Amino acid sequence: MTTVSKPGRWLLRRPSPDAAARLFCFPYSGCGASMYNGWPRRTGGVELCAVQLPARENRMREPHHGSYESLAEQAAEALAPYLDRPFGVFGHCGGALAAFATALHLQRTGRPAPTAVFVSSQVAPHQGPYGRFLGLGRDELREELARLTVSMGGRVQPSALDLALDVLEQDVAGNRNYRLDAPVVLDAAVHAIGWSGDVEIRPDQMDGWREYAAPGRYHPVVLAGEHHAFLKAPAELMARFTEGLAL
Repeated sequence: MTTVSKPGRWLLRRPSPDAAARLFCFPYSGCGASMYNGWPRRTGGVELCAVQLPARENRMREPHHGSYESLAEQAAEALAPYLDRPFGVFGHCGGALAAFATALHLQRTGRPAPTAVFVSSQVAPHQGPYGRFLGLGRDELREELARLTVSMGGRVQPSALDLALDVLEQDVAGNRNYRLDAPVVLDAAVHAIGWSGDVEIRPDQMDGWREYAAPGRYHPVVLAGEHHAFLKAPAELMARFTEGLAL
């Protein structure tokens, strides 16, 4: 039987009861929910809820989730009390796969399913695994993590970096092992978000997501910026969330 943590540990703060809709935001590989500290708490009527995964930050003593399938099962159970109104899921790069896997698990198990799935800078699951990070060794991943820390406004501290590196290696392993044999059509609208200056995942590499949406439910967009531009909560991205959740 899967051990599931209390719901409160999966979110940095308990969702507000007066939000019209919620967006559950999954972190980038190697990171925790604090990566969303630069985001507003709401955009329009949508409350932005940063999801905290096991083995990082305030959950660093918990075992890593291992696979995206296991993560999806645990997240669906823990977030269940907060799926009582329209909601969506968002993830960037590896986080997009975590968000998608959770949406798929919710749909397959008959739980409340998201209205919208927002995937940023990631190829469709049947076309992966794909990405430069998947072929990097530990030292190279350490350099990438240091750069990401700086881009998030943090300071590189060797001891903290080593802990985060262990998580990043396990996250990357989960990414390497995740692939669907064929597309699965979601009940949710699918919003594929590319970035004009992204050299990790080009916007034209994301069109495979079209096969995960029912007719008229696929909404691709290319926003201005590079791979980490989403961290600054650009207004265009926030607008996509509000429009995608129909508020």
